[in-house]
Amino acid sequence: MDQTVVGLFDNLSDAQRVVKDLVDAGFSRDRISLVAGDAANEYSKYMNEGGQKTASTDDDVKADEGAGFGAVVGALTGIIAGLGALAIPGIGPVLAAGPLLAAATGGAVGAVAGAATGGIVAGLVKTGVPEEDAQYYAEGIRRGGTLVTVHAPENQARKAYDIMNRDGAVNIDERAASWKQSGWKGFDANAKPYTAADINKFRQNYSKPSTSSTSTTTQQTTQQTTKQTGTAPQRQTLNNNEERVLPVVEEELQVGKREVEKGAVRVYQTVTEKPVQEQVTLREEHVNIERRPVDRAVSSADANAFKEQSFEMTERAEQAVVSKQARVIEEVVIGKETTQRTETINDTVRRTDVKVEQTGGTQQRTGSTQGMTTGYDVYANDFQTHYNKNFGKSGYSFDQYSPAYRYGYNLASDKTYASRNWSDVEPSIRDQWESRNKGTWEEFKDAIKYGWERVKNAASGATR
Repeated sequence: MDQTVVGLFDNLSDAQRVVKDLVDAGFSRDRISLVAGDAANEYSKYMNEGGQKTASTDDDVKADEGAGFGAVVGALTGIIAGLGALAIPGIGPVLAAGPLLAAATGGAVGAVAGAATGGIVAGLVKTGVPEEDAQYYAEGIRRGGTLVTVHAPENQARKAYDIMNRDGAVNIDERAASWKQSGWKGFDANAKPYTAADINKFRQNYSKPSTSSTSTTTQQTTQQTTKQTGTAPQRQTLNNNEERVLPVVEEELQVGKREVEKGAVRVYQTVTEKPVQEQVTLREEHVNIERRPVDRAVSSADANAFKEQSFEMTERAEQAVVSKQARVIEEVVIGKETTQRTETINDTVRRTDVKVEQTGGTQQRTGSTQGMTTGYDVYANDFQTHYNKNFGKSGYSFDQYSPAYRYGYNLASDKTYASRNWSDVEPSIRDQWESRNKGTWEEFKDAIKYGWERVKNAASGATR
């Protein structure tokens, strides 16, 4: 008996990771479905009329997207069956694939171009999802989310459940409760679809930030630099016997922990019928009447020849008798287990320095000499030259490589990495990069390494 495992995700990149993990875990591609709201035409522009990847999918990736929409859509075309664009009543444009669309539209898997005449709620109900839950999931797509479902055998449902939960499925009950507080009464297939601006407002209320692009990291770094740099200090003159105390302040990083709810995945049990065949041997009786021509005189054995009489012989036959007995052949246990992991927190702390100058004489310094004394802009020309020499013909612009150089620059500013060899820190650096830019490490690692080594060596020389 199959079970349907359903999960809602706030962005397409999370859903892409779930689909890939499901396929890698052995789930058949043609049993996985995906429906992503596309009110802003973020995804369908990478698909042609036949629902296939266009030539721009791999190359048309803006610098602020990182491994953005084009790369995600391009990756999905290789791991899920029948990816294409269509419209669903009450939801509007979507990027979709899989058997859920066949259930919603009445069409075959892969025939997803054009407009759907059915509905996503009906499609989910056909797969065994209760109607109330189906309305929640349909509304989640309508508000810009991405739905992933997988039809799994009973003994594989828990594995699919764990994968979706691990990859950040939304807690649909909590999300629906927040909609109801805002006046939502239920999914309406006749309602006007939300606009891209409406969906952006919804996403601003979600607590989970998107990690599909490096633009967020770059922006945060710029803001921090602006805060630290500030404005030039004002010059003050002290009178005789007057003194000022200038404190040297250093921030200390304190890391605590809190328990958060990562989301929920639901498992639905469905009943399916399949034809079976058994053979049984049945016996039947048939009465045979035979007439035989003879020519002999009547004998004593024929004494009753002229007496009226009748005879009766019954025919019997065996019939198949069918009965069914339900037997428990397997049990699926759904539960939770608690594991512990150690996470390395990488952040920056600030420290003030006091610089003492003797006017008209030799310059003196006090305070800390640790850390960087120059900003990222000092190395920008050097990074541009390295890009022109090594990556100018790669098909990516310098703006697309700039986050990689900045990432290396930031690592060299962190004493956790600055004092170690590249071979020692590369696994940790790669994990951090891949968490925000999945599948792009091999393309950008040389730029990251160069930025790290260039700034690290400069800092080492400055403190000698």
